[in-house]
Amino acid sequence: MSEHEHYFTAEPASAADRRPLRVRLAGRDVEVEVAGGVFSPGGLDKGTAVLLDAVPDPPASGTFLDLGCGWGPVALTLGLLAPEATVYALDVNERALDLCRRNAAALGLGGVVATTAAGIPEGVRFDRIWSNPPIRVGKAVLHDLLRTWLPRLAPDGVASLVVQKNLGSDSLQRWVEAEVGMRCERVTSSKGFRVLEVTRPVS
Repeated sequence: MSEHEHYFTAEPASAADRRPLRVRLAGRDVEVEVAGGVFSPGGLDKGTAVLLDAVPDPPASGTFLDLGCGWGPVALTLGLLAPEATVYALDVNERALDLCRRNAAALGLGGVVATTAAGIPEGVRFDRIWSNPPIRVGKAVLHDLLRTWLPRLAPDGVASLVVQKNLGSDSLQRWVEAEVGMRCERVTSSKGFRVLEVTRPVS
């Protein structure tokens, strides 16, 4: 990826350089395909690893969202843990979505739907949202993303976000409560990252 190109790009201009990668997801060693021009092409990044280690397993079925899926580590984990669930893997990056689709198909995960926002029906509500959100896109884009998707939690739904401490996890926690109007609690800190849990306020 060039220094001017960001992974938050619909059509990356950099060479794809597709290659296989062995990773451990949901307690299993699996082979996936990664490529340049997407987030963390070298493997499982530290923040995502913290998220996957810290968050309890999802229900066996339901409707889940991986917000900012990249090549798919979070969506694939959700699919492996809950094969009966529908897992929407959301990204703006078409190369990332193609990788996520191919990886899900290779693992036999028919419930994983890799798509842009336009592919998620308006009435869908999510039992779980797991995300390593794209903090580096800037506050305006990030806030718009969270304002759009966090309110689509089901009444008993839970969103789990991992945010690097020095990239504003504490201020983001306060912003979610003040601006989105949802409960946001820090559930763990590890390796410079914090995992935030977002739920609907008690009525």
